[in-house]
Amino acid sequence: MTLQKEFLKGFWRENPTFRLVLGMCPTLAVTTSATNGIGMGLATTFVLVCSNFFVSLLRRYIPSKVRIPAFIVIIASFVTIVDLIMAGYFYSLHKALGLFIPLITVNCIILGRAEAFASKNPLALSIADGLGMGLGFTLSLTVLGAVRELIGRGMIFGVSVFGPHYPALLVFVLPPGAYLTLGLLSALMNRITLREET
Repeated sequence: MTLQKEFLKGFWRENPTFRLVLGMCPTLAVTTSATNGIGMGLATTFVLVCSNFFVSLLRRYIPSKVRIPAFIVIIASFVTIVDLIMAGYFYSLHKALGLFIPLITVNCIILGRAEAFASKNPLALSIADGLGMGLGFTLSLTVLGAVRELIGRGMIFGVSVFGPHYPALLVFVLPPGAYLTLGLLSALMNRITLREET
């Protein structure tokens, strides 16, 4: 295993959103815009990298019987840090993401990476894994949010793309649009992978 391989796997081969289908609650709920996608993705990336770092660092000292509660305490500590920083410095984004910031604590991507990877691998590989998975998740949420915002409102990052007369398809910024966009982007990713393999 190389650092580069561990870092890059989260972008395509093991993308948390489109390949592993993890973290669907924030994926579907907050991606009404590209800005929300970036905000949630970067918050998750910070927690993922820091929790992987400490889980890998302490893996020999955490008894196996209490490893899951210990991982949750580590993860919750970094989620609290992210929550307070966002509330203090990025209030409008914090308000838009709402309850989904504290719910990062129980995001299956983070606990899954702590249990399946960081608790079994050295520090450098665990950091590379956390960073790659986190940035892959961020990219997925941003693309999903950008597509929904573009089709649903005719904007990207709040900037009008098609002008004031665009017939907005509001269904894309509503919950059904999240499922539809996720399904279409997953199908596109699978199609590209199949073409690469043949």
